[in-house]
Amino acid sequence: MTDCDFLVVGHGLAGATLAYVLRQRGYRVLVFDPGQADSASNVAAGLINPVAGKRFALTWNANELLPAAASFYRELEQCFGQQFFFEAPIFKIFGSLDEQSALLTRSPDHPWGDYVASLATTDPGLPGVQAPLGGAWLRHGGHVLVRELLAALAAQGEREGWLWRETFDWTKLVTDPTGARYAGRVQARHVICCEGAAATQNPYFNWLPLTPNQGEVLDVECAGLSSAQVLNRGAYVVPVGGGRFRVGATYRWPPFADGPTETARQELSGRLAAITEQPFAVVGQRAGVRPAVRDRKPLLGPHPTVPSLSFGGGYGSKGVLLAPRLAGLLADWLEGKAELWPEVDLRRYAALYRPAAGS
Repeated sequence: MTDCDFLVVGHGLAGATLAYVLRQRGYRVLVFDPGQADSASNVAAGLINPVAGKRFALTWNANELLPAAASFYRELEQCFGQQFFFEAPIFKIFGSLDEQSALLTRSPDHPWGDYVASLATTDPGLPGVQAPLGGAWLRHGGHVLVRELLAALAAQGEREGWLWRETFDWTKLVTDPTGARYAGRVQARHVICCEGAAATQNPYFNWLPLTPNQGEVLDVECAGLSSAQVLNRGAYVVPVGGGRFRVGATYRWPPFADGPTETARQELSGRLAAITEQPFAVVGQRAGVRPAVRDRKPLLGPHPTVPSLSFGGGYGSKGVLLAPRLAGLLADWLEGKAELWPEVDLRRYAALYRPAAGS
């Protein structure tokens, strides 16, 4: 029988960051993950963007989330001797005079704090970039090599024995007030579900208001396009080195396609063509399903009736930014050292819970 303090189900960004934080605090952690190549975390471009969306809104809780994310990824770089986090300016291209005017009207109020470095009303002359109306330069952003980061952590986990490459069967979990047992093989003090969109099929957490959506990204080669910054106009264009860029992302609601689609390829190619006049070649395409939530805030906290079981996830398209700080918050709560933030506490949806028949 394997004995651990915490059993984490899922090794995407939510599970991997939580498992790392708990292990750093000295706990015995066991992680179950089947190693799905097209998970949302493995598909993600890893963008960290302080100001996003058509409304040009400051990211929720940016002042706390951004420095926590940067610090966390730098720590992992030191741990593995490998660069994962690339700080880079983001140039948000104005797509119309109305958009330009709206931003210039708002700018005297400085609603974005230190995150908007400057607003340009003319083409800044970036190589290969079409920006006749200028745009906004954002700072304190960048991108993370998520696939590579998770691969490094997984290799460590398999080598050290705390990551088991298998699918967790929730029907084999037996819980009581003092802990949980799994399949006659594992004894844990507490179990945390970090399965992402798959939690919609979890018998303990399928009542949560997860609204998964599918996203696709392209990898392209474009030798003449500036790689000194991340570009954004209807799509993000993230430089990944060697004249390559990751372009994304689409949003598709159920029913989901089985893998990448030609429709998404054409959509993203069209968005890139609006940003650059340079020729480009699509060299890769991937699709994954994001674990979004109805109110666009994550879900953290305990099962309503099973004290030894909790949930962490629902990060949607902002997992790279959210995961580090929320892993620390959830770990603090598991240790009894802090309360969960009301905005992310899953108990805000307690009224949706209905016990299973016969339970």
